[in-house]
Amino acid sequence: MARIVITETMEERAVARLRRAHEVLHDPQLVDDAPRLLALAAGADALIVRNRTQVRGALLQALVRCRVVGRLGVGMDNIDMPGCQARGIQVFPATGANAQSVAEYVITAALMLLRGAWLHTAAVAGGQWPRQALSQGHEVAGRTLGLVGFGSIGQTTARLARGLDMQVCAFDALMDQDSPAYAQLGVRCAGLEEVITTSDVVSLHVPLMDSTRGLLDAGKIALMKPGAVLINTARGGIVDEQAVAAALKRGHLGGAALDVFEAEPHPPAPHFADCPNLILTPHIAGVTQQSNERVSGLIADRVLAALAALR
Repeated sequence: MARIVITETMEERAVARLRRAHEVLHDPQLVDDAPRLLALAAGADALIVRNRTQVRGALLQALVRCRVVGRLGVGMDNIDMPGCQARGIQVFPATGANAQSVAEYVITAALMLLRGAWLHTAAVAGGQWPRQALSQGHEVAGRTLGLVGFGSIGQTTARLARGLDMQVCAFDALMDQDSPAYAQLGVRCAGLEEVITTSDVVSLHVPLMDSTRGLLDAGKIALMKPGAVLINTARGGIVDEQAVAAALKRGHLGGAALDVFEAEPHPPAPHFADCPNLILTPHIAGVTQQSNERVSGLIADRVLAALAALR
């Protein structure tokens, strides 16, 4: 029987399946208790984390028995992959399991921000009647969605967008230009600058690494179409938050939805004060009841299979 330590939230039915075969400690607060986490890590055969647990440095050094890490999500920037490989630790992400949730978030944000009418409930409840001001929004049909990154989440987003009669173009540095996914989904393969300069909505779906850090800086944002919308559900370090705020305030960007930030949890951000048509959410685009069940179930399956293979 192996020992499994789960440092953040995992769906209880998936945890129960793990408990039927192994000794399991599931504490969603463990990520914030470094001394206890390090002590428990020393006896763990498997570790399951979300995005806040940093599997590197002291924690990686403490994993003297661990041979399996399950990642309840798809981004791997919180895990030292070369370090895990050097120690013989297998890492399993939940690839594809939260794609629908993220894609629905992106489409919802695009609808809200292009229409520009949904964030004024308090004004109407207070007796205002800004009918003329809120009648200048746009339909999404016929608009262009530009995807930076065309993996499972980007492709699911494209499918939903095409169902709303949007035009879709996509750039992915890691995908061949003749990949059948483009034709199958009716998506035009384009260069990064073309996606940024021609799209009415730009949505980011790339991992955070050296080549993507600061990808959407002030210069790139200035290249976006006047009135375009920016949506980031990838990683905060990819976008210059202050540049987004400045572009919203001067009217160059028509709207923005940011679900991820350079620092999480996000500290006070005065630069976002008084930004028009801005949606900020706390890294929840890929987290719904349904996606949590899929992600947790998938990782439970992979961890159980990996531990069984190690016997």
